[in-house]
Amino acid sequence: MARYRFLTTWLLGAPLADTWRAVQDCERWPDWWRGIEQAEVIARGAAGTGLRVRCAWRSVVPYTVRFETETVRVQPPHVIEVTARGELEGRGVWRLFGSDEATCVTYDWDVETTKAWMNAAAPLARPLFAWNHHWIMRRGGEGLARLLDARLLAAT
Repeated sequence: MARYRFLTTWLLGAPLADTWRAVQDCERWPDWWRGIEQAEVIARGAAGTGLRVRCAWRSVVPYTVRFETETVRVQPPHVIEVTARGELEGRGVWRLFGSDEATCVTYDWDVETTKAWMNAAAPLARPLFAWNHHWIMRRGGEGLARLLDARLLAAT
């Protein structure tokens, strides 16, 4: 399997509480996050953990990546950790820091591809796969800013 590790940062001119509500409500991501075709809850957990979501993500690269996530840790309003399985396997951790005026959101995505063609293509396609990830994450920061009627102060 080919391993990928990405760290995304969004700095938003929005309150932490509002940002937390939007990030943790993954069912609504397709409404505001360009590139997410599906975020369907397939199981609900208790106290935030155990939430399982069927996901489909697509950017300008003509391929939809499908996987499921399961929430394994929640510390409101600062941390959401998920595991992924499917075409991507690994973990992701959302971290939010902020105040009533601004919020910094980070997403640490540490996954491996499971499809044979992705693994075979990885030596040459790695830059394209990374660009694809960054494109989708940039759309997420822009969409979240629009949803919160806030400025996206920085996105990396």
